[in-house]
Amino acid sequence: MKILFNKPYGVVCQFSKHDNHKTLKDYIPIPNVYSAGRLDTDSEGLIILTDDGLFQHQISDPKYKMQKTYWAQVEGIPKESDLEVLRGGIDLGNFETLSADVKIIDEPKTLWERVPPIRERKMIPTTWLEIKISEGKNRQVRRMTGKIGYPTLRLIRFAIGSYKLDGLDLGAYKIIYE
Repeated sequence: MKILFNKPYGVVCQFSKHDNHKTLKDYIPIPNVYSAGRLDTDSEGLIILTDDGLFQHQISDPKYKMQKTYWAQVEGIPKESDLEVLRGGIDLGNFETLSADVKIIDEPKTLWERVPPIRERKMIPTTWLEIKISEGKNRQVRRMTGKIGYPTLRLIRFAIGSYKLDGLDLGAYKIIYE
C-alpha cells in the first residue's frame, strides 16, 4: 500500500506527538505506515507513506536516484547563468550536488494559499523555479538556491518519481494499491 499525502506547511514528518506542530498522525489515521523520505516542517507537498519496506528504501536511499520535482518560489529573478550553476552541480560545503534540471516556470495554477503567507518585499520580485533532483539531502533545494543568491521563500515537492500531487488537496491523502 502506498499513501500520497499533500503535507501542509508546519507539519512535522513523524507520527509521534510534537509539542509545537501537527504531525502526520493528525492527518493519516492508518496504522503501520511510514514516511518514505521526509520534508522539512517549513516545506509543503508530496509525501509518500507505505507499509512496504523495500519501496520505502527505494525512495529514500540516494543510490536509487529516484527523481524528485520541487517548485521553489525564490526571492529575486535568477539569470540563466545562475540556473546553469545549479544544472551543473554545486558545492554546498559538506557535499556537491549532482546535476539538476532547473527552469523558470509560471506560478503553478493549482497552488493553495500558504498559512502563514511568505514574507513579501515591495521592491523585490519573486520567481518560481521547477527543480528536479535525484538526491534529497537535508534542506538541499533551499541551500542550492541560497548558494546562488536567491533564497527560497516557499518550497513545494510536486512529484516523487511518477507519483504527483495532481488533484490532491492540501492536507488530504489518497491510498494506492499496486
